[in-house]
Amino acid sequence: QVQLVESGGGLEQPGGSLRLSCAASGFTLESYAIGWFRQAPGKEREGVACISSSDANTYYADSVKGRFTVSRDNSKNVGYLQMNSLKPEDTALYYCATSWNWGAMKSMCVLASSGYADWGQGTQVTVSS
Repeated sequence: QVQLVESGGGLEQPGGSLRLSCAASGFTLESYAIGWFRQAPGKEREGVACISSSDANTYYADSVKGRFTVSRDNSKNVGYLQMNSLKPEDTALYYCATSWNWGAMKSMCVLASSGYADWGQGTQVTVSS
């Protein structure tokens, strides 16, 4: 059974850091592109970052560029989203998702949710003083 489980969310002060994890089970993550998305109350889901299956390329939304870093550890079957210099506007439910199709492209991924077939349940990130 394909499953993605996010963890690492929580309450953090502005300027702080959190690292989100996306643990995959039931399949081998290395063949898949990984995307991270977030959705704040009353807002549409937003693509935050993605990493290609070959680990060669990463892409970021302008709102997080320079603050967030996406990575993966295929040996552990886990993806990560390191979030630094957190801002109150980063508050949202964060999801990871995987794409076999974009994984097959090796060096590409997209920030559009339509490009991903499997999703985790999300982990809440709240940035507040």
